Amino acid sequence: MRPLAAHIDLDALRHNYRVAAGCAPQSRSVAVIKANAYGHGALACARALAPLAPALAVACIEEAITLREGGITAPIVLLEGFFDAEELALIDAHDLWTSVHSEWQIEALLAFTPQTPIPVWVKVDSGMHRLGFEPDRVEAIWRRLEAAPGVGELHLMSHFATADAGDSGYFERQLQSVAALGNALGAPLCLANSPATLAYPAAHGAWNRPGVMLYGSNPLEVDNAITQALRPVMSLRSEIIALREIEANEPVGYGGRWRAPGRSLIAVVAAGYGDGVDRHAKDGTPVLVNGQRCRIVGRVSMDMLTVDVTDVSGVAIGSDVTLWGQSACGALLSVDEVARHCDTISYTLLTGVLPRVPRRYHGA
Repeated sequence: MRPLAAHIDLDALRHNYRVAAGCAPQSRSVAVIKANAYGHGALACARALAPLAPALAVACIEEAITLREGGITAPIVLLEGFFDAEELALIDAHDLWTSVHSEWQIEALLAFTPQTPIPVWVKVDSGMHRLGFEPDRVEAIWRRLEAAPGVGELHLMSHFATADAGDSGYFERQLQSVAALGNALGAPLCLANSPATLAYPAAHGAWNRPGVMLYGSNPLEVDNAITQALRPVMSLRSEIIALREIEANEPVGYGGRWRAPGRSLIAVVAAGYGDGVDRHAKDGTPVLVNGQRCRIVGRVSMDMLTVDVTDVSGVAIGSDVTLWGQSACGALLSVDEVARHCDTISYTLLTGVLPRVPRRYHGA
């Protein structure tokens, strides 16, 4: 069997949730498991988190129904709400909570008669300018929903554009805007994403919604004491399947982008962009071979990549290779560091691991 696998540490996932909840002990923390739990496997992660998290959050109803069919009974929030009025019958049948961000959703919701009132999270555009109502429209919308018999508990939610940045000026403007609305309406708030959960206690509301931090990635520009306590949940590991000795100035890979500075030992690894390894990985992108740091050289291929192991001791066919996460011998390589070498963020690497890569769960 091909040796590539994504090892998922569910004990680390539970640990990271406790870290997130500990950042805001007066809040309830929604565990965000959209996009197949950021590539980790939504149902397995939901089962691991269900005893801890008072609610889960997904992007769309398809993701929610997958969890319900897998036996998850916890409240589930649809972060983007419904995409068609016909979904309201499914929201009612599956006992889901929905956000609303557009006028047509309000009209559809008010025209629908559910079996039980549907909890609704009203999304405010406090400055992200993606989804949500303008702040000056929210009070009227809130009052309409408040008076509707088919609407259950109401919350205000918003999303920060710059909570991960060092300059907090724009963040403060967003926070003040939605906090003023919350005070005026007496509304419970859900504002803090992962970076705001970690760095901005003022944004902690009735609910927070940690996402990528649950999977061990640091969403902030710099580490702090809390981010250093996070543990990687996914370890993407493979093995060396071939070794080649090449002479100085010999090229490696498509286009001959990298040339050997001297006589070199090159390892071929069973992992490529057909698995989700970023093709934009630069020469020098770190990997671990037998727990020792070395570097990708040459362009990533669809099913393979090449690594300079000239200075790695004990290297052989079958040697363990860690693309990110924790190696078999316990050495760590942060997915955030790998992402920087690919000019991207950890979210794209984690969610980009493709279905042909088997997930192997530990700590279930």
